[in-house]
Amino acid sequence: MIRNPRSETGAPATLDSGSQGSQAENLRFSGSPNVRNDDHTRHWAHHLAARRLFASIGSVAYDGAAATARWGGIFGGAAGSGPPLVFEVSNGGLDGQFDDGKLEPQDLGPRRAGDHFERLGGLIVGVVWNMFNFLRMGTTGLTAQSLGARDPDEVRAWLLRAGLLALAIGALLIAVQAPILWASLVLIDPSPEVRPLTEAYFSIAIWGSPMALLNFAMLGWFFGIQNTRAALATQIFMNGVNIVLDLWFVLGLGWGVPGVAWATVISQTSAIAVGLMLAGRDLRRLGGRWHPSLAFDLGRLARMLRVNGDILIRSLCLQAAFIIVTAIGARMGNVVLAANAILMNFQMFMAFALDGFANAAEALVGEALGAGDRGRFRQAVKATSRWALGFSVCFSVFYFAAGGVLIDVLTSVEEVRSATRVYLPWVVALPMVSVWSYQLDGIFIGSTWTAEMRNGMAASLIVFAVLLWLLVPGMANHGLWLAFMLFMVTRAVTLAAFYPRLEANIGGAA
Repeated sequence: MIRNPRSETGAPATLDSGSQGSQAENLRFSGSPNVRNDDHTRHWAHHLAARRLFASIGSVAYDGAAATARWGGIFGGAAGSGPPLVFEVSNGGLDGQFDDGKLEPQDLGPRRAGDHFERLGGLIVGVVWNMFNFLRMGTTGLTAQSLGARDPDEVRAWLLRAGLLALAIGALLIAVQAPILWASLVLIDPSPEVRPLTEAYFSIAIWGSPMALLNFAMLGWFFGIQNTRAALATQIFMNGVNIVLDLWFVLGLGWGVPGVAWATVISQTSAIAVGLMLAGRDLRRLGGRWHPSLAFDLGRLARMLRVNGDILIRSLCLQAAFIIVTAIGARMGNVVLAANAILMNFQMFMAFALDGFANAAEALVGEALGAGDRGRFRQAVKATSRWALGFSVCFSVFYFAAGGVLIDVLTSVEEVRSATRVYLPWVVALPMVSVWSYQLDGIFIGSTWTAEMRNGMAASLIVFAVLLWLLVPGMANHGLWLAFMLFMVTRAVTLAAFYPRLEANIGGAA
């Protein structure tokens, strides 16, 4: 059983029976919210606000790929005239990283119940929502292709289709919230002190599912039309509202756990309000008209469902690989597990950055494919890949030079610091290995060649399992990291094998 949320990114923890009573008193939920405004509560509220602030800072715009395209004189229209292509860091991902990245001595031993309630409830809700992140990726590629084909009616229709699908899935999650919570609690098996707090958070936050998933769809549409400023604005606004409401509801009104959950729901809803306003401006700029019959065209709906289904399977395979890494590391002991968690934070920070260039590839590649311009397609691939490769080298150099300092910042446990330094070279090398799989993912998503991406990921997961069986028994944790690195290589190789056929399938002169 996974007994607490840190088991995925940090060392296992148990509860300190001596502190459970006071913590439960400070953060209790018994029909009506009640929290005492003591030092712990203020510290907790400030911690939540800091996490939201870090998430907002993490959502930054970077126009390198667009600038490269403009300098090369190869793009016109939206790509060459204004909105920067995005270096977009996932809010949910950064939120989780700043939450779990710091490892202190007590993380290898007792922890108090209240320290986990919001993390655990947020973990469950976040995992459920992120299963449907295909609404973002699939919408980007489909919208970008319609933009390239100069079909504003279809650009509008993709926003409507994705939005309706998001709302339908969100409503379904609300309807089945009871079995979702039950299964999650059975899997995680929280302590009696943490369980009611987790239930309190989940039972409120899950009502934000329609808006959270609609946010995914809207972000994908903004990326598809290359208006990343709008995407950035909605995310910063959402986190800003969340910060204010966290502090107000917890410190001002004393709502405790329900207050944090309501802040999440309200901030998601407010982001949609801002997003719809910005989308309205884009729709007027793009032109076209609403055609309900076009939006509900069965052929196009089937295409959207196929693309999203392929991306879902791909994402589940990827998550399975990360879970396997955590599970195998846990069998090697708490110190190795903690060391791997710290190094995986390095990998995740790098992945969020490189995913930004993959997002740029999705938009530019999709537009070129929609226009049927093979030369433009090649230039989009080259422009985004150059920037991604350059940043991957920077990450490797930075980790080589400052990795030891970062490790010391992330943990004060000397045993964990020493173990983490032993395995640091793997993370130094990983950026220049991983970059190709991220870029190819973006290219294939933008091209909506998702079946090939799905199949490549499934094959890579099988290869990964075989590599673990061969390498871990003799090399222990070094074998685990080697297998993980080869998993990234396999992901790139499987997609690279399909790439020539993808490029050849695009019309226009080379």
